[in-house]
Amino acid sequence: MTEDARPAIAARTTAYRPERTLPLRVELVRQLRRRRTLVTFGLMALLPLVIWTAFELAASGPPVGSLNLVDLARTSGPNFAVFALFVSASFLLVVVVALFFGDTVAAEASWSSLRYLLAAPIPRARLLRQKALVAGGLAATALLLLPVVALVVGTLAYGAGDLVSPTGESLAFWPACGRVLLGAVYVAVQLSWVAGLAALLSVSTDAPLGAVGGAVMASIVSQILDQITALEDLRNYLPTHYSDAWAGLLATEIDWGDMTRGVFSALAYALVFFGAAVWLFGRKDVTS
Repeated sequence: MTEDARPAIAARTTAYRPERTLPLRVELVRQLRRRRTLVTFGLMALLPLVIWTAFELAASGPPVGSLNLVDLARTSGPNFAVFALFVSASFLLVVVVALFFGDTVAAEASWSSLRYLLAAPIPRARLLRQKALVAGGLAATALLLLPVVALVVGTLAYGAGDLVSPTGESLAFWPACGRVLLGAVYVAVQLSWVAGLAALLSVSTDAPLGAVGGAVMASIVSQILDQITALEDLRNYLPTHYSDAWAGLLATEIDWGDMTRGVFSALAYALVFFGAAVWLFGRKDVTS
């Protein structure tokens, strides 16, 4: 071996660094260019306009004795945003989170590009981590986009009034905006268990629709079981039991109890699901 060849061989040997494979910027650009990402963001931005249009087309009914979210939605921007978040949190936002995470690995497998990514070579744990980080960022952005647009639309349509809760308590406009955004953050954290389950299903199948649908179905089943009062305290262990705990933010004095339990419950489920996803993906025979 000549002295001139040694530097070239050494350069080729040290060129590969696992920590430099699949940079977040590259994965983010790839995902932002996908149609499903653009459609999801567009839907989150258009939903408040759709709700406002429905309110404008609906006939105004006679006043009722008790306050409800539908009647309060047209009283101020914050109330409109609370209504938009409430009607979308139990299903639509679940679908959004499941879509971004369930599509991470399963989509690559369905395109027959997963084996080429791993042959780059990209370590499997890093591949899953990079995709999960980008999916989490996109999902969180979509979830926060909804209340932000709803606040703007509601304020333009109904004014910058106080946030009035169904119990009659009220908050000034700017503190109310903060409570609405904090509620959206709680919903995003609470749905982390959906993200973990969708990621686990994504590494288990080559069909993205199966991973997304499985996570959504699990959420629906959990919500149904949570309505069965005969289960008593067992319902506390369901991942969706504290999904509506952010409603405590609408009160003058915030009750952090249920929200704290909801955060810990969701993160515990998410940790188990993501851990299982990493373990399974590291041992999976990738053929597509």
